Amino acid sequence: MRERKNRMVPAGFVLAVSLLAASVTAFLSAGYYNRVQIRVLGEICGDAIEREPQAKGAILSALKEYRYGVEPSAEENIICAWGYDRSVFLQTAAAGPLFAAAGFAAGAALFFVTVLLWNKRNTERITRLADSLEKVNTGGDGGLFFGGEDAFSGLQDEIGKTVTELYQTREAALAARSNFAENLSNIAHQIKTPITAISLSVQMLSENPSPGYLDKIRCQLAHLTRLADGLLLLSRIDEGTLALEKKETDVFTLLTLAADNLCDLFGKAGVSVAIPEAEPAVICVDMDWTMEALMNLMKNCMEHTPRGGCVCCSYEQNPIYTWIRIWDSGEGFAREDLPHLFERFYRGSNAGSGGIGIGLALSKAIIESQNGTVAACNLPEGGACFEVRMYCH
Repeated sequence: MRERKNRMVPAGFVLAVSLLAASVTAFLSAGYYNRVQIRVLGEICGDAIEREPQAKGAILSALKEYRYGVEPSAEENIICAWGYDRSVFLQTAAAGPLFAAAGFAAGAALFFVTVLLWNKRNTERITRLADSLEKVNTGGDGGLFFGGEDAFSGLQDEIGKTVTELYQTREAALAARSNFAENLSNIAHQIKTPITAISLSVQMLSENPSPGYLDKIRCQLAHLTRLADGLLLLSRIDEGTLALEKKETDVFTLLTLAADNLCDLFGKAGVSVAIPEAEPAVICVDMDWTMEALMNLMKNCMEHTPRGGCVCCSYEQNPIYTWIRIWDSGEGFAREDLPHLFERFYRGSNAGSGGIGIGLALSKAIIESQNGTVAACNLPEGGACFEVRMYCH
């Protein structure tokens, strides 16, 4: 029904303008033909008087006494009887101006009604848009996407886009607030544990001085320091203020340096590292921070590898991305842990006692800030695996 109204309004405008144009044309045509008839009649009368001067009085009398009445038939009309066509001496249509005026009045009325309908429809659209925005402001469903193609369609689309963006912004703000509250709770929990341990150690140290309690205090202070450093780094990544000096780096060299920095931990755990050299592969990354991310992945694999096991690395490059895989020979990840491994402060069911739960989150943030992705999975033959893809573009 609304589409039909939308088509009727332009049609009404066209019809009104057509009637007005036809009326003006009829009026001008009537005037033109009047002038033509006067000229023809004047020429005939002038020629007759020139030939018969004594007929001047009779002609003037006939002109004064002539009154337009019922049009005579062809037999009664002397001009037609003499063989002249009636179109030669056109009779002025007395009703022509009347018809022209009537047509003009009809066109004007139609134009006025069309304008009223147009204004009414526009008012309805504006009212609907206003009602929709009011519903949006009160938290309801605005229903902005109603049909109709007209001058308001562009405005409706832009309002719809703005409302959608506002909804998304609100959802993002709510999610950010929820994440902030959750992170704050996790940070408080992470800090509370070492502080409690330090307090107990200080209490025991005051009652029974022993170097062992000092070692425990130092260990917990180191734990707090790692937590603070990790949180500051995550904050810088979130704010986009982490300075990354990207340059072309050989992948084999990157993996080898990361493993060398963990050689003491690997030695204490009795786990070896295997990094076979493959075809040369180069990625454009910040070497130090990328090495930090890979170290966290290797360390996680080492912590889940039994003594005598091995952590393996491989890499390959294609025109789209560079693929780096790091896997171990352990039992793999628990199924329920896989969707949450890269969440901040999440600790899986097989996590060690010394972790703080932000290592994998840091690796993910560093890799993604350099146009990369990281995912975790379990290998079919057993063992946990991390897959890193660094995209070329």
